[in-house]
Parts: sequence; structure tokens; C-alpha cells
Amino acid sequence: MEYPIEFFSEDIEFELENPEQVAEWIGTVIEQHDQELINLTYIFCSDDYLHQINVEYLDHDTLTDIITFSNADIEGTVEGDLFISIDRVRDNAKDLGTAFEDELHRVIIHGVLHLLGYKDKSEEEEALMRKEEDSLLSLRKF
Repeated sequence: MEYPIEFFSEDIEFELENPEQVAEWIGTVIEQHDQELINLTYIFCSDDYLHQINVEYLDHDTLTDIITFSNADIEGTVEGDLFISIDRVRDNAKDLGTAFEDELHRVIIHGVLHLLGYKDKSEEEEALMRKEEDSLLSLRKF
């Protein structure tokens, strides 16, 4: 099945490996949460690019690996723009001793979970988010 998910890069040279399989995985996750996928756009970028978005739109003067903007107008639907810093993902993977692709997929699905209503502000919410990420990462077939 083809899902309305697009992958772009902005201000860096980056191309996602297995974009069709990643899109299918994301689409399946959304369906499993009984939500309708309208459209997702992933923009892979640098730390500087994402930092500027963080300052300009969220008033946060920090580096981050992902910023997710929901564009959904109707409850039960998923639509949004997800900006991912490849610099941050690469650094985090190195710091955590994990493969770059695994960390990238964790960040990709982390953004989807936010769009599905998961939060990560408290320790309890963060633990639930991490548990769900781990579960969903195990569903990858690529």
C-alpha cells in the first residue's frame, strides 16, 4: 500500500534508505492506533536549520533532534510536518552506542507518536513513550 508520506532534505545532503518501507511502517503504526493518515512530510536538516525553527516558532534556544508540527484539523486524523536534525541523530546514535539507522527510525516514530497524542514532558510520559517506541521499532520489516 502506498501512504501519503514524503521525505525531503533541506540545507544538507541526505537521502533516507528504504523510504517505501519506512513509509509503510509509519502508515501501519498510524492504522494500528485507529487513526487516519492524511499526510506526513519529513524534512531532514542540519542542527543550525532546526535550531532556527526551534527559536523562531517555539521560543526554545536549544538543539533538538525533532520538531513536530501537527496540521490535523479533524480528530482521529494524522497530518503534519516533522523536521529532523541529522546532525543530532548522528551524535545521539554515537553517544548511545546504537546504529544511526536505528536512532533515526526511533526519532521518526517518536514524531508520529506525538501526532498520535503521546507526550513526553514528565518522567512517566517519557517512559511510556520510550516503551511504545521500542515496541514499534520491533515491527520494522526492513
